[in-house]
Amino acid sequence: MERPIAAVAVSDPADPRVDDYRDLHDARVRRRMETAGDGHPGFFVAEGAHALRRLLASGRRIRSVLVDGIRLEGLGAELARLGAPVLVADQPTLQAVAGFPVHRGVLAAADRWPLPDPSAVLGGARRVAVLEDINDHENLGVIFRSAGSLGLDAVLLSPRCCDPLYRRSVRVSMGHVLSVPWTRLAPWPEAISTVRDAGFTLAALTPAADAEPLAGWDPGPGERVAVLLGAEGPGLSPAVLAAADRRLTIPMRSAADSLNVASAAAIAFYAATVTRTSETSETTK
Repeated sequence: MERPIAAVAVSDPADPRVDDYRDLHDARVRRRMETAGDGHPGFFVAEGAHALRRLLASGRRIRSVLVDGIRLEGLGAELARLGAPVLVADQPTLQAVAGFPVHRGVLAAADRWPLPDPSAVLGGARRVAVLEDINDHENLGVIFRSAGSLGLDAVLLSPRCCDPLYRRSVRVSMGHVLSVPWTRLAPWPEAISTVRDAGFTLAALTPAADAEPLAGWDPGPGERVAVLLGAEGPGLSPAVLAAADRRLTIPMRSAADSLNVASAAAIAFYAATVTRTSETSETTK
């Protein structure tokens, strides 16, 4: 017999129990969430049922969950096992607290964690992404979703990349920012040597005309590969391109066409992880 949910109804937007979810649209509030003020990590908010389920599976400490009545019914079995407050509110209250319409009806607050040392993230990895100055939260979220879906082992970020635990990044990633190991590389770009010293080939994605077509790239299953990607517009910096072992491009059919960095990342991740037909035939002979 399933244990009933001990949900607490919240009808007053000023209720202190929903303080973690207050004014989430405000950039100043988001920045305050990133640190506890005493040098310790702060907290973050995940939005949507997919992100909540990955948060539950991650084992991270959940502070509370705030849902509307419809989602409470659908997530009942999962939330019944949660050792944290489950708060339920109607849509007008949710919007008054968060500062925007919470269409997905699910918000969860959880503690951040100290980021691991890059060597720990790279230790058992074979395929990783290294991102330079990706500053769009939705692009970052999609890159994490592709990394998790296509089997990358880790994502490493330059110091100026935006926050993967920002609500929109978590949502767009479908919660993969909670399951794909990640950390930051500093100082930048000198810390890229950490990746090379761990035995990775550095493959930089660039639209440069003299770069190799991605279709000709065929990394072996035993090769350790780091895919380097830069921000929309500027792309990878000259220093990072100079540090790369090879430069790869996705040829466009028209000179006026280009791909969003998140779309390019998905193609590059597939190329890095797919088992080619030639390799399969060799192993079955």
